[in-house]
Amino acid sequence: MDGQAPEAAPLDAETLAERLEALVYMVLSVRRSVKGAAAELARFPRPAQDRFLRALELVRTTSDELAYNFCMFAPPALARLDAPEWDEWVLHVMGRYDEGGVLAAIVEMQRIEDYVRYVRDSRTGVHLHEVEGLLGRFVQGLDGRELRIAADDAAWTDTETLHLPPVIGRLPDREANFALYKAMAVHLWAQGWFGTWRAPLEEVAESWPDPARALERLHHLERLRLDACVARALPGMARVLADLGGGAAGLEAVPGPWAEAARDLARPDATLDDSLAWLPAAYEAEAAPAAPAYQGVLRPERVRAVVEARRLRERGALAEALAALAAELAPMRGAPPEGRFERLAVPDPARPEGFRVELALHGEVVVPSPEVRSLLDSIQQDLGDVPPEYLVPAGPGPYTVRAGAAGMGERPDAGPDAWVYDEWDHTRGKYRKGWCLLREREIHPGDAAFVRETLERHRGLVKHIHRTFEALRGEDRRLRRQPEGEDVDIDAAVEAWADRAAGLEAEHGLFVRRLRCERDVAVMLLVDMSGSTKGWINDTEREAVVLLCEALERLGDRYAIYGFSGFTHKRCELYRIKAIDEPYGPAVHARIAGIRPRDYTRLGAAIRHLTWRLGAVEARTRVLLALSDGRPDDQDGYRGAYGIEDTRQAVLEARARGVHPYCVTIDEEAMEYLPHMFGRSGFTLVRDVRRLPHRISEIYRRIAL
Repeated sequence: MDGQAPEAAPLDAETLAERLEALVYMVLSVRRSVKGAAAELARFPRPAQDRFLRALELVRTTSDELAYNFCMFAPPALARLDAPEWDEWVLHVMGRYDEGGVLAAIVEMQRIEDYVRYVRDSRTGVHLHEVEGLLGRFVQGLDGRELRIAADDAAWTDTETLHLPPVIGRLPDREANFALYKAMAVHLWAQGWFGTWRAPLEEVAESWPDPARALERLHHLERLRLDACVARALPGMARVLADLGGGAAGLEAVPGPWAEAARDLARPDATLDDSLAWLPAAYEAEAAPAAPAYQGVLRPERVRAVVEARRLRERGALAEALAALAAELAPMRGAPPEGRFERLAVPDPARPEGFRVELALHGEVVVPSPEVRSLLDSIQQDLGDVPPEYLVPAGPGPYTVRAGAAGMGERPDAGPDAWVYDEWDHTRGKYRKGWCLLREREIHPGDAAFVRETLERHRGLVKHIHRTFEALRGEDRRLRRQPEGEDVDIDAAVEAWADRAAGLEAEHGLFVRRLRCERDVAVMLLVDMSGSTKGWINDTEREAVVLLCEALERLGDRYAIYGFSGFTHKRCELYRIKAIDEPYGPAVHARIAGIRPRDYTRLGAAIRHLTWRLGAVEARTRVLLALSDGRPDDQDGYRGAYGIEDTRQAVLEARARGVHPYCVTIDEEAMEYLPHMFGRSGFTLVRDVRRLPHRISEIYRRIAL
């Protein structure tokens, strides 16, 4: 015997069930049982069982609901982690709960394989946060538009952000793993610079019987072409790519057209069209070459939204910048400020097209401003050239080209108080033209006493709102030593008298002038009036609107309030509660009281309409604040991914027009879809709907001050 005590026998399923029930009994019910978890734990040795029970006791101190779900989802992790790793993982799950609630913790428990891979890689790998600065400076030195870097589960780009894994540890040392990060970044940069995204790749893939296979084979072809492009532009990186399995090495042994395609795509003049020409043969090939470690994935649906928003934004910005440039040149050259700029193609071997676009006006070459130069280069990077129609100067009004929304530029003839809007269909990667018919309607007033009762019920909070927002209002600044003003600057006058008595020249700035610091914010509040808000959720929503109005009135910001609901794309409805310039008085009080649950939640059309409304308001800052209890939903298929993607597209359109959309939701499942729709900093989840009135003014303060 070695003197060690023998390991205790494992606990059986019945005993484990009793132990688990004693810890989570607060949330058990007829439909909730821990017997399945106990049976699974019974297969583990006693030390692992004891580890689990200790962890469950710790989790229970945070949340009974989290403890129950820990029983349901944590046992698989027990088999994948040793004791120290297990303890770290439990704390990691509890941290995710703190950040995102029970749903976020469940998702993290289900992703145990990703966590294990992350932990294993961390021992010898490189974390993105360690090298993000170096990679950022490296990418800045490459040609093309400025690119951001962000962590994601795979390497991909939307043409404005390079998404890279949070940690890389697949290679034996840190130097090699950092080289892999650089190779990934270069490959993603090359997609944008050398024109991979100049065609709608999702449409190309969907034209084949198996779109996933077609996209994968096209990615291999583009990788071969881009490897050759990088070899010519960055010879040092070419060696790194080759060491990681890139280039054409080894393709002779792969059945099919791959070796011949690689030779053809290595031509200096090869473009995306050449890769598309090889796609039929590559699609039919039995095998594809092994993907190098840096190849990543293509996500054309993400690229489409970003590129369309950028093209819309940059075309309008270029039109305005050219108008300003023409007006500036007119007095110097004695020419009228009107007219189309002419496009000149100047040879430039550094660009993939072999030329850069320059400008002429009335036959004379002009030197563009840095802003115009940047816009021309970005447009050329997207399109391969700058089309002549992009070179027509225009002011901010005439050039509001619509992106999927009739009515953004000018209102279509759809009848009184009616508008027609396009809707984004992500399955086809296209807009449904004129799909949504939206009407503005009057809301049936309720009892205006509701506002008075709300203010009385929350009088302590109202006093706090008044104090807070009055302090944040723009205050007068006193400018001293001014040549003219409303008051005498006593200090300056005394100094001037002393200077005069000493025979010196007296100070001329003897007055104080008050400068008013004005806020310039316009807000559209969009209130969910779908049927799911029925009952006390509706009451809480209305109270939140009242308290937000109190904050906005104290702050002095201009604001409007609309409710939204509807039934199918033929009946999208917005209810006017307060117009932008309407005073906040008894009539508005009665309309707020009249907010009632109605039909469905077609959010995209409502966002597009209020974006158009905000565009007509002169303001430095425009905010669209949506208050909703759940995800997009309607009777005619506007639910799930379809509704989410259309809402996301509407949000991108709004941002392209200088509007800042923000969503406040009470949906516990919001973390599944809101980061995708509004961005990770574009929403707030209020888990306890009863806290919504207390949070709403605080949320507005954070997003608009």
